[in-house]
Amino acid sequence: MDLIKAASFKKDFAAFPALPKLRSKKTTMGRTLENKQQIVTEIRSLLDDSEMAVVLDYKGLTIKEMSDLRSRLQTTNGICKVTKNSLMRKAIDGDSNWNDLESLLTGTNAFVLIKEDVGGAVKAIQSFQKDTNKSETKGALFEGRLLSNSEIKEIASLPSKEVLMAKIAGAINGVATKIAISINEVPSGLARSLKQHSEKSES
Repeated sequence: MDLIKAASFKKDFAAFPALPKLRSKKTTMGRTLENKQQIVTEIRSLLDDSEMAVVLDYKGLTIKEMSDLRSRLQTTNGICKVTKNSLMRKAIDGDSNWNDLESLLTGTNAFVLIKEDVGGAVKAIQSFQKDTNKSETKGALFEGRLLSNSEIKEIASLPSKEVLMAKIAGAINGVATKIAISINEVPSGLARSLKQHSEKSES
């Protein structure tokens, strides 16, 4: 009987799932700290490549809406980054270009970091806000200076990068055409001058 009971107990015990291995608190804290440091390093790298940062209150936005905003920003070299304010503080610490972001680091923030087409990116943000009727712009920093709401609107009124490049190309073509015409006119103009000089000499 004892052998039967022992075999039955062994069988029942084997049916229980294996307990997960316990990780030490020290190991978990170490990995968390490492992850935070990686995030701070990533943010610093993004800021180094950015010309402007726009801070949005993303409270109430769904995952789908955040994805929509990121898609709209892709064409303007804008990146939407959601991170804790404490990590952003560490990222801007000691950086004179971004120190003034500190005053905006309250509440739930999404940070739009813009590399080149600042006008197009701000337009994309405002269009998204109009379509969703969500998310407010808390502020923006451009070239180390906090912008007022009116200045942010002015930036949104700037032509997009594509339009600007087209205008520049058109202006260059216009100047090139004028130069070409002037060059073509040089021989005939010189001939007229020589003829006039010759006629004066004969008289």
